[in-house]
Amino acid sequence: MFPAIGGSELLVIMLVVLLVFGSKRLPELARDLGKAIREFKKSADEIRREIDLHDDTK
Repeated sequence: MFPAIGGSELLVIMLVVLLVFGSKRLPELARDLGKAIREFKKSADEIRREIDLHDDTK
């Protein structure tokens, strides 16, 4: 579905992000992205548990 991203493409993406956001803001963005991913995984796990509980009661 998605094309493979090679090393050169990844480097270009990282340079664009650095230019757009600046080096001072990157750690904050990475921290916020990590928090968002953790919350998403936590919500997905809770939904999975609810589905499993619902399936077990049938």
